[in-house]
Amino acid sequence: MALDEFTPADHIFENEEVLRDSHRPDELLERDEQLSEYQAALKPVIKGTRPKNIFLVGQTGVGKTVGTKLIREQFNKDQQKYDHIDVNFVYLNCKKLSNSYRVAANLVNKFRPEDDQITTTGYPRDMIYNMLYRELRNTDHTHVIIILDEIDSIGNDDGILYELPRCNDNEEVPPEDTYVGVIGISNDFTFRDNLSARVKDSLCEEEIHFPPYDAEELARILEHRAENAFVDDVLDSSVPRLCGALAGQESGSARYALNLLYKAGDLARSEGTPRVSEDHVRRAEPLVKENKIRRELERLPSQSHLTLYAVLALHNKDKLPARSLTIYNAYQTAAEEVVSDVKTQRTIRDRLGALQLKGFLTMTRENRGEGGGRYDLYDFGEIEISMIRDVLANTDRIDELFPNK
Repeated sequence: MALDEFTPADHIFENEEVLRDSHRPDELLERDEQLSEYQAALKPVIKGTRPKNIFLVGQTGVGKTVGTKLIREQFNKDQQKYDHIDVNFVYLNCKKLSNSYRVAANLVNKFRPEDDQITTTGYPRDMIYNMLYRELRNTDHTHVIIILDEIDSIGNDDGILYELPRCNDNEEVPPEDTYVGVIGISNDFTFRDNLSARVKDSLCEEEIHFPPYDAEELARILEHRAENAFVDDVLDSSVPRLCGALAGQESGSARYALNLLYKAGDLARSEGTPRVSEDHVRRAEPLVKENKIRRELERLPSQSHLTLYAVLALHNKDKLPARSLTIYNAYQTAAEEVVSDVKTQRTIRDRLGALQLKGFLTMTRENRGEGGGRYDLYDFGEIEISMIRDVLANTDRIDELFPNK
């Protein structure tokens, strides 16, 4: 068949970029309360005193990272008015960093020029921390605020979250050299609960909860984005509200709602229909839901990927449902094969719980009666196992466990 001519003409979208995941808006709607709390928590910094350590928690797509970006930009603009402070915000996404050592090593490189980077493996742990402290002592800034996004990726290896918030108190970085503060951002509500008591005391001086958006809030966000995204008068007025209602029921995520609106518009464009209707939204929903599950799987930290692989390996041997100890033994074998840090049984049990909360696994409690004890059995949920296999087989390092993919 003859190919259609490529042309920039588009009867549906004026600027579809504003609906994409990569777009970072200049304002964050429906989050006034959280942004106000955030600014109040940073008040000591603009005054030139010791910063508070801040912990942000909320599921994906509720504004934590975008809010942090906007707060940083506003602070950097406002601090130019004052001579008594010079604040450096250092951002690190911990998605692929499975322990405190790797976080510390990557932070060292944040302070170094490209031609003086260190390798992120092979040093004793104490040496890595000392390198980081040296960089912090040698900075010319009055304050360094370290932002650790997706910090739950490190699991229970939370040493960095004890070291950094206390480095001024412990004189590893004297306050007269620079004040150090930490902002931790987590998508996992169970992560904070599993932190050691000493870390909670250090990190969670100010905890800011970003709740899911409700349907009305999502509709207003979509209506605002739609003004720039779509050609005038191609969007049925009920479409943003329907997208907001479906997303509110599904997750309360603005990202999910925007993806739903974008896919509905994409269907209308590909079909050549003049308007985006509720029917397009209804047909877009299962497609977006499948993509959402895949993205959630892809975004899991490496230790969760290894845990899922262990469950998959047991599934392939018809050994599900399985107890956490059985899964741990399979996990340990896989982790050693890819030369990954082998976590404790408690850590993997926590990972299993988090995977259950996300709907990837189910858990049933087996009770053997009086004197027989009870234990939990894990199995896959309603998710397509073929999707789990495909995601794992295309994940760095985990792919080594699929020699015949």
